[in-house]
Amino acid sequence: MKFEWFIGIDVSKEVLDFNVLDLSGNNFHHQVSNTKSGINSFLIRCKKANVNLERSLFCLEHTGLYNEQLVAILSAKQLSVWVEQGLQVKRSLGMQRGKTDQVDAYRLSEYAFRFQDKCRLWKAPSASLKQLKHLTALRNRLIKAKKLLKTPVNELTRCGADKKAGKLIKQLNDPILLQIEQQLLAVEKQIKQVIQQDERLLELEQLITSVDGIGPVTAWEMIILTNQFQTITEGRKFACYAGVVPFDHQSGSSVKGRPRVSPFANKHMKQLLHLSALSATVMKGELNTYYQRKVAEGKNKMLVLNNIRNKIILRVFACVNQNRKYEKSYTPTLA
Repeated sequence: MKFEWFIGIDVSKEVLDFNVLDLSGNNFHHQVSNTKSGINSFLIRCKKANVNLERSLFCLEHTGLYNEQLVAILSAKQLSVWVEQGLQVKRSLGMQRGKTDQVDAYRLSEYAFRFQDKCRLWKAPSASLKQLKHLTALRNRLIKAKKLLKTPVNELTRCGADKKAGKLIKQLNDPILLQIEQQLLAVEKQIKQVIQQDERLLELEQLITSVDGIGPVTAWEMIILTNQFQTITEGRKFACYAGVVPFDHQSGSSVKGRPRVSPFANKHMKQLLHLSALSATVMKGELNTYYQRKVAEGKNKMLVLNNIRNKIILRVFACVNQNRKYEKSYTPTLA
């Protein structure tokens, strides 16, 4: 679609700043509350200004919870929405000075105009996937809270500097930890129910967990991050997103560094994949054999583990794209 208007939206908790830019460079700014009525009032303002919303590209940064209502309303009206990473926008516009909500909205509209040929329109997740996303986020928060409470008590008990105080703190802490454990079990039970009730989510979980090393938690995160493998459909792209792909580091004749992974990655996903790779190295199978062989050859263990993470990703995407479980004893046949 050829767009004629480019609408940048700076999202905050309380307000939304819109900047409407046309092909001639004319623009106007409008601020509304981050509510359903506020968003609808802006759309009415656009119609009065003869802005064709169907020929408009709405561009905003990913801000999580604060942009969900806005994206839902625009998607329900079948308008073109582009949700972009903030760092991508910041780096693409070169050196910038100053920052206000109004300026940020203008920069987003300018970004949409300059890079409209590279836009990736938003695909709304299903209701089940939204529920899964919120439940897994709650699970992660409970795990962090458990660690935050448990670690200091264990350290205090281990050091033994004040055994009486350590015993008292442990007695006060244990009921809270027990309650968190019960909440974790309840959340995980609810997650399983959501997956069982959605045929596609259940199918994806079964396909992903058929790969050696992959457990349910990693499978849930992969399903969420790829929007059920609709926004990221290639294993190589997901491997890059998860930070397991090494990139060359060379320049001229003086800089000749080793290939290394980029720090721009989803660190939580990378951590889960690392645990999956460790799990695969102790299981009987091809990945375990590969790990033992490469280590025996003198390869760095972390390098081999990173290769296994990459292999796991490629196998998962192959299983999903071919809609079949991983076959450990698969033998390729000649055509």
